[in-house]
Amino acid sequence: MAERWHRRRAWRGGVVVAGLVAGGCAGVVGCSGGGAVADEDARGGEAVEMLHRAADALREAGSSRARTSMEMATGGTRVTIRGEGVYDYRRQLGRLKVLLPQDPAGTSEHRPITELLAPGALFMKNRGAGVPDDKWVRVETATLSDGNLVTGGATDPFAAAEVLRGARTATYVGRTEIAGTPVRHYRGTADLAVAAEDASAGSRGALAAAAKGFATARVPFDVYLDDDGRIRKVRHRFSFVNARQEHAVAVASTTLLYDFGAPADVRLPAAGDIFAGRIAEG
Repeated sequence: MAERWHRRRAWRGGVVVAGLVAGGCAGVVGCSGGGAVADEDARGGEAVEMLHRAADALREAGSSRARTSMEMATGGTRVTIRGEGVYDYRRQLGRLKVLLPQDPAGTSEHRPITELLAPGALFMKNRGAGVPDDKWVRVETATLSDGNLVTGGATDPFAAAEVLRGARTATYVGRTEIAGTPVRHYRGTADLAVAAEDASAGSRGALAAAAKGFATARVPFDVYLDDDGRIRKVRHRFSFVNARQEHAVAVASTTLLYDFGAPADVRLPAAGDIFAGRIAEG
């Protein structure tokens, strides 16, 4: 049932519908709390200001590698989608290889989908559903009810940072480490409508669509910043209403960023390589 629902959403929107991610990503060492913390870290107002600047810190870093995971539980079924790739924050271009879960019976392997993330657009290869293997599917993210924060199976890393521009509250949780890097852990709630107003031009339309399309524009988050203010890990909890259900469905999206400065040569497909036909239904 859950798999059929995913396929219907994918065919209607011409995209892959994500599921929910399992809680913590690999490489996180839970050693929160210890160590001296500057007074400003504990002040909610200054924490919020720091989070508002997190996207700018990524742009200054230039690029990084990224791992993503998304998890959704509905109808007694839990679905997890994972991705890995690189991102250029100055150009707002990324490339991810997204791994879909097996069919419920566990008998069908899905080929990885290559996703290219760009301002206002999502490109997918190995999309299936009648799309030739050598063609890309292009989707305008502002036309998606979630702004592609969930639909593609991975949250665009820069969009994930720009969501924090809408942080209204934030609490300093403590010091910890992620993959050996000291980080500060903050927890709070962001408002997608506010984030859209303050976001870069490339993210504004998608975040505005998400603010209207989700069950609530308020997004709880946990984020871990290194000493340069760069996001090392961020986890958002989105809520949307399934068209086949009356209650909201919770989606957890986790993005892990590492190896800052890594090469991120992302090239968008030529017009002739983009599929212009109809996505198959069935």
